[in-house]
Amino acid sequence: MEIKRGVKSFYVGDSEEAPLAEMAFVPSGDNIIIIDHTYVSDELGGQGVGKKLLKEVVDLARKEDKKIIPLCPYAKAQMERNEEYMDIIHK
Repeated sequence: MEIKRGVKSFYVGDSEEAPLAEMAFVPSGDNIIIIDHTYVSDELGGQGVGKKLLKEVVDLARKEDKKIIPLCPYAKAQMERNEEYMDIIHK
């Protein structure tokens, strides 16, 4: 399964406009990324796709020295539950 980077999301599928799964984000200021939406189709459900998408956004934030505000309930729960993400959450 290939995860692609779009303009406003990381996604799985043929296009960012009609993804099979996606984690949408928006930059905020110079050093913050807001994760505002996660979607995984029934077809890909239960395969850990959401976690893989989150890892891509976290890797991007770390590479660009940014913090994340997880507004999306899924991203928020995953980030607060996993110690490895504590350093990247914007306080």
